[in-house]
Amino acid sequence: MATATMPKSKKIKLYRWRWTGKGPQGRHVSGEIIASKRFEVEKELAGQNIIVKNIRRKSGIGGGMGKIKPRDIMLFARQMATMIRAGVPALQAFQVVAESMKKPAMSALVQELMNDVAAGASFSEALKRHPEHFDRLFCNLVEAGEQSGSLDRMLERVATYKEKVESLKGRVKKALWYPAAVIAVGIGVTALLLIKVVPQFESLFHGFGAELPAMTRMTIHLSELAQAYWLWVLGGFVATVFLIRGGMKRSESFAYRMHALALRIPVIGDILDKSCVARYSRTLATTFGAGVPLVEALETSSGATGNKVYERAVDQVRDDVATGQQLHFAMRLTEQFPPLAVQMVGIGEEAGALDAMLNRVADYYEEEVDNKVDALTSLLEPFIIVVLGVLVGGLVISMYLPIFELGSVI
Repeated sequence: MATATMPKSKKIKLYRWRWTGKGPQGRHVSGEIIASKRFEVEKELAGQNIIVKNIRRKSGIGGGMGKIKPRDIMLFARQMATMIRAGVPALQAFQVVAESMKKPAMSALVQELMNDVAAGASFSEALKRHPEHFDRLFCNLVEAGEQSGSLDRMLERVATYKEKVESLKGRVKKALWYPAAVIAVGIGVTALLLIKVVPQFESLFHGFGAELPAMTRMTIHLSELAQAYWLWVLGGFVATVFLIRGGMKRSESFAYRMHALALRIPVIGDILDKSCVARYSRTLATTFGAGVPLVEALETSSGATGNKVYERAVDQVRDDVATGQQLHFAMRLTEQFPPLAVQMVGIGEEAGALDAMLNRVADYYEEEVDNKVDALTSLLEPFIIVVLGVLVGGLVISMYLPIFELGSVI
C-alpha cells in the first residue's frame, strides 16, 4: 500500500525571548521561550495565567548555532519518553523539551518537530524530515510505538540504544586516538630537536677541529634532512590524509578496502572487529525486539555496523534470510561473524528469544572491547615511554658525545 509523503515544512526563523511578569498571587516570574513572533510568546504566557511586564528578543536560533550531536538526540528521546509516560500531550511535551535544551540548534530542531506535528504530521513523519539527525532505526521504532500505543517505551528503548552505542564508540575512539596522540607528540618533539636544537650544537662542533663520533654525524645528517624536507613531509602527510578521506567518500570499493585493512591491524583490528559485532547485535536486537520484521531490521543494522566489510556481510545475511534461511546459518555463510556470536544467535532462534540473545551477544562483545582497550592502554604506556626515551635520549646523548670526548682528552 502506497503511503503519502508529507512535504518538507518551510524553515521558520526562531528566536529566544526573555520575559518577566507576574504569576498567580502576584509572584515575580521570568524565563525564556523559543518562538518566531512576539505575539506567540504573549499567547503562550497568557495561557499560563502570567501577566507580562517585559518581553525582549535575545538572539536568533539556527542550525549553525551549536552542532547537534548523537548525545543530544539521545537526551531528546529520553526526555520525550518521560513526558509521554507522564501523560503530557505531545505538543506540550515538545514545548517543554525545547525550552529545556541548552543548545540553540537542538531547541530549533525540537521546535520544528513540534510545528510539523501541529500541522498534522505524525511524530515519525516529522522525524523522517530530518534524516541527518534521526536515522532509520529511530524513525522505525517511533512509528512502531505510534502504531502499538507504546511510544514512551519505544523512545526509552531508542535512548538506551543510543547510550550504549555512544559508549562503545567512545571506547573505540580511545583505542585509536590515545596511541596516535602520543606518537604524534613523540614525532613532534623529535622533529623540534632535529630542526631547532641540533643545528645549535652543529655550529659549536665546527670549532672542535676533530672528527665527530659516528652517532653524532648520523644525528647531524638527520637534522639536515629534517631542515630541508620537514615542510614537504608535513604537506605530504596532510595531503595523504585528505586523499584517503576523499577517496573513501567517493569510491565504495576504496572505502571497503580501507575498512578491511583496518580490521587487519594488530590489536586495533581486533577491537574494531568486536565493536562491529556488538553494534550489529545491539541494533538488530533493538529493532527486531520492537516488532520490526527481521529483513527490515537487518537492513537497518547493516548501516549501523560502522564498517563496510560488516555492512556488506549483513546485506548478504539479509538477502539469505529473505530467501528463507535461518539467521544464524546466514551469518555463518558470510565467514565474517565469530563462531560464538553465530552459536548464540542459533540458540536464540531455537528458544524463540532472538532479541534477548542478541542483546547478550552485544553485552559480551562490548565488554570484550572494554577489556581490550584497557589492556592496550596498559601495554602502550610503558612501550611509549621506552620509545620516547630512546628517541629523545639518543638525540641528547649523540649531541653530548663530542663534548664528553673533548673533556676526556683535556
